[in-house]
Amino acid sequence: MPTGLLAAALSYALWGLFPLYFHQVAEVPAFEIVLHRSVWSLVFVLGLLTVMRRWAWVGGLLRQPRTLLVFGASALLLSTNWVVYVWAVNNGRVMEASLGYFINPLVNVALGMVFLHEKLRAPQRWALAVAAAGVAWLTWTAGVPPWIALALAFSFGLYGLLRKTAPLGALEGLALETALLAPLAVPALAWLSSHGGALSHASPATWGWLLFAGPLTAVPLLMFAYGARRVTMATLGLLQYLAPTIQFALAVWVFHEPLKPERLVGFVLIWIALALYSAESLWRLRQPAPATA
Repeated sequence: MPTGLLAAALSYALWGLFPLYFHQVAEVPAFEIVLHRSVWSLVFVLGLLTVMRRWAWVGGLLRQPRTLLVFGASALLLSTNWVVYVWAVNNGRVMEASLGYFINPLVNVALGMVFLHEKLRAPQRWALAVAAAGVAWLTWTAGVPPWIALALAFSFGLYGLLRKTAPLGALEGLALETALLAPLAVPALAWLSSHGGALSHASPATWGWLLFAGPLTAVPLLMFAYGARRVTMATLGLLQYLAPTIQFALAVWVFHEPLKPERLVGFVLIWIALALYSAESLWRLRQPAPATA
């Protein structure tokens, strides 16, 4: 298997398996887990940058206030996404979390249309309409919108929109994002640890799992960045469904979350939308390039 394809597939598979990790630290509140994730990710990526001697980008940051502003916003979106996702997993809502990442590719299309003025082809418009019907059905049957799924889809979609035009790579970008969060995360974690937080009475195993959040966050991102440069966009677009598919399977067969038939209808509509979107994208990319004079 080509190394790029393997790296990209493994990154999505690891993201799909994240609920298993968060169940290991289910006793820790979601906000506190995110603080640990932010702090230990920073420690891990700073270590990587030191080993790889990739510090040249830091010098120009103070002369680029727009870059700092963009990454401040992306750090806020990323931490919001983390809090919602961890809360969902720790409260038995893995299925709804997986729905968020099934919706995310279509949210990306909509954001591209609104903010980047990208033109939608007819099949893409139909895919968005079918997905919207699925969300509307889930809202009607539950009586409330699937806010976890929508929060995850839009926070990660907006995060991707910001990172699309950001000048830093995956490692440097994650380092800057976690560094911008550090002035809040480090004091908050220290205060919680000294005022009855999870670490004040955690077992050594829980300590180890929380420290493991650093490499667990950074490694899939680095694998994704490596793979994304070596596979086609069509392949990457199909691989991204690995994560929510694995999460959905875990929700049903490992965590035994209920899947009512009427709720399944909403999922099926969204899967139809994704199939339509993916098929159109594959067909489009396989068309020969127009001849030039």
